[in-house]
Amino acid sequence: MNLYLDLNENSYEIIIEPGLLHKADRYLDLDRKVLIVTDEGVPSAYAQSLAEQCLEPVIVTVPQGEDSKSIRVWESLLKTMLENGFKRTDAVVAIGGGVVGDLAGFTAASYMRGVDFYNIPTTVLSQVDSSIGGKTAVNFEGIKNIVGAFYQPKRVLIDTDLLNTLPGRQITNGLAEALKMAACFDEELFALFEKEDPFAHLPEIIEASLKIKKAVVEQDEKEGGIRKALNFGHTIGHGIESFEQLHGLYHGECVALGMIPMCSEEVRGRLVPILEKLGLPVTTCLDRKQVLDAMLHDKKAVEGGVTCVLCETIGHFELKKLDADALLERLSRI
Repeated sequence: MNLYLDLNENSYEIIIEPGLLHKADRYLDLDRKVLIVTDEGVPSAYAQSLAEQCLEPVIVTVPQGEDSKSIRVWESLLKTMLENGFKRTDAVVAIGGGVVGDLAGFTAASYMRGVDFYNIPTTVLSQVDSSIGGKTAVNFEGIKNIVGAFYQPKRVLIDTDLLNTLPGRQITNGLAEALKMAACFDEELFALFEKEDPFAHLPEIIEASLKIKKAVVEQDEKEGGIRKALNFGHTIGHGIESFEQLHGLYHGECVALGMIPMCSEEVRGRLVPILEKLGLPVTTCLDRKQVLDAMLHDKKAVEGGVTCVLCETIGHFELKKLDADALLERLSRI
């Protein structure tokens, strides 16, 4: 299946099909120098398979985890490109999850003011959400995604076979992002999570999530309006993720926790059982003041508070500025 993300001169195809990695050269221009960015958690055979299809591949494998989304690692990728004589006509390809996609995309956006970027996501989280839309970034001074750029890929390959090697926790981590979109935009998808076994409907959930994200990004590429709704769960989630003692939690697990305080009692009554069914956390121990401090440094912070996404009814959302006292009160709910 093909989806077309229509952004005028920044438009591109999202191709969804099992086995795409092994025939990537049919869809991507690899007849040039290509920086392949992956991480230690991704089977090395994936990057090797792509390299065999490139004219001049350079593979860089970064450590697994959020710490690789840093100025230091970004700088090392730029240095690799410079040392290997990359030109503006060359390309960068991400093969990995959200961390690799964000890091590789920002590298592509930065080098020589922008080279072609392709994304081949290998996790549920990146396949349902982060691989499309053009958000690229690294973390800085403990604040997530604070240094980055909007930079759209030239094409995205969603190879669902790449999910076969994922551990269960990584699958639920990604499903949290799909559930986020369902809560704000799609009653039918939310009902699927409620009534069916989500693990048996992964291809359907991936496709539905991509269609939601595509429609939102087409209306608001650079998050001036409706795209902010895709941050449901992220304001508190990013605050938790920045809290040093909780680095053992994955991004989607933090988003799951972050959704709970940002919805009505009615929605919470339906949301929490789904999170429990998926094996996602619904409570945690945290220092509310430290989490609040991280939230107030978030990109969504404005004078007098933080613009938050609230879900009062399934399929709908509201943007509302909450001050520090209101955020503290909501934090107490988890």
